Amino acid sequence: MTPRNLPLDDSSIAPRTSRRALIRALAVTPVAASLVNPAWGEALVRLHKEHDDETALLCRSREGRCLSRFRYHRAESFFQTLEAGILTTNDDVFYYSGIVAQLALSSYLLDIGFEDEWCARFIGLRVAKSLAYAEATGLGHDCPHLARLAAVLTPYWKWRQPRWNDPTPSSDGFTGDQVRPLLRALLDRVHEVTGHTRPNGWRRRLGGK
Repeated sequence: MTPRNLPLDDSSIAPRTSRRALIRALAVTPVAASLVNPAWGEALVRLHKEHDDETALLCRSREGRCLSRFRYHRAESFFQTLEAGILTTNDDVFYYSGIVAQLALSSYLLDIGFEDEWCARFIGLRVAKSLAYAEATGLGHDCPHLARLAAVLTPYWKWRQPRWNDPTPSSDGFTGDQVRPLLRALLDRVHEVTGHTRPNGWRRRLGGK
């Protein structure tokens, strides 16, 4: 399917996984991620080796939960700018899209116990890597179009850097009208899995829907 025929709802998205099923195996004290859940462990070990990352320790905490909620609300705030249609260039659209995606995925990773310092050191602004770690730990949002978009947005700062004579980064055929529903679906999935409340005024911004 070409980007021009991109549907608003991707039927390939995996069945919804309950929040209880996702976090049941997480212990109160820090443990190696490979010991938290056998399925997650195999996928994480593979990612660690592929990217030469240090082993992530997963430990859910009240602080992590609060930071996760803050990141989700920030993601919704930046998405509001995308929805408003006030961004006039593709560079700005993709830059803001990268912020939305990274904040949303960061919210999920923090909520299941990844440390913020680990994410900053080994993931940074690479949206595609955030998505890979999120899917490896049960996000359950297997959307091929989002994976393609994540590659376009990685790292998202490239859409704001002065290029002078350098070529414009490839958008892989995406337009703003195709990007927004993909990000909306991601935000909805993070909201569903983390259980975070919507930010104040969210329903009013959607016209009461």
